[in-house]
Amino acid sequence: MTPELLTLSGVLRLAAEDLRTAGVPDAMVDARILAAAAFDLSREDMLLEPHRPVDADVQARFRLMIGRRSAREPVARILGSREFRSLDFGLGPETLEPRPDSEAIVELAVAYGRAFPGALRFLDLGTGTGCLLLSVLTDLPDARGVGSDIAAGAIEVASRNAESLGLTERARFVCTDWTDGIEGPFDMVLSNPPYITTDEIAGLAPEVAAYDPSAALDGGADGLGAYRALAPRVVPMLSPSGVVVLEIGAGQQNDVTSIFKMSGFRPVDTRNDLGGHVRALSFAMEPMPEWLTDVGKKGLETV
Repeated sequence: MTPELLTLSGVLRLAAEDLRTAGVPDAMVDARILAAAAFDLSREDMLLEPHRPVDADVQARFRLMIGRRSAREPVARILGSREFRSLDFGLGPETLEPRPDSEAIVELAVAYGRAFPGALRFLDLGTGTGCLLLSVLTDLPDARGVGSDIAAGAIEVASRNAESLGLTERARFVCTDWTDGIEGPFDMVLSNPPYITTDEIAGLAPEVAAYDPSAALDGGADGLGAYRALAPRVVPMLSPSGVVVLEIGAGQQNDVTSIFKMSGFRPVDTRNDLGGHVRALSFAMEPMPEWLTDVGKKGLETV
């Protein structure tokens, strides 16, 4: 092996070339992220010392990571965790990666929690990594939450994430089908259910189609199956003063609103994602809770 290939710059150059050949977008960015983890270096270290020697044994570990990324495995799954709202969440085979679009539902939930007259008790359906529930608890120190998921592996990951974030006293996770066996009522019900149509999944980026659990993506033929299942289930879970906050796919606002109206809900508010799409919807039962009426008059606090 030539001396150049034992330097950081040489190793990074070859890694980026391999990733580009595999069709990986932002190849050098991903190579640097993986190198930082493999070589235990900061971004500053890599910029300031591009010609530092790289131990051959550690380089072998890095090459394995590059091989996995070349197979289009996402960087976060290779590293085992993903950052969301400045918090670190461990991942597992039965969890989705937390994504920036989901910040919209957290922002809306936290805004309601700050306006709610009392300590919020909420339910997160399809919790996955627990990123929604644990993010809300982080911003609302008096709140308590229960997260459910049908995948046992997801519940294990969410429980570990709660422990690492110091939130086990306020978070509880249950392996069940949506609301089965869970006792309410709750002041808020959150959910980011599967909403991609079955036919669309195969055409998604390989990082999603091949590595995200299909059960957490597949919303059925029209992408709305989970919402139809959830709407009637949520009714007995919600206190009279409660609010439902849902993540939706782009363009699904009218359809999801119609589904929830059929179960007696009325729409309250929306929140857009970073791309400008309506990504979060909120609903309440009739009659509108007084505190929500006041919120409507005053406007939600910006999170």
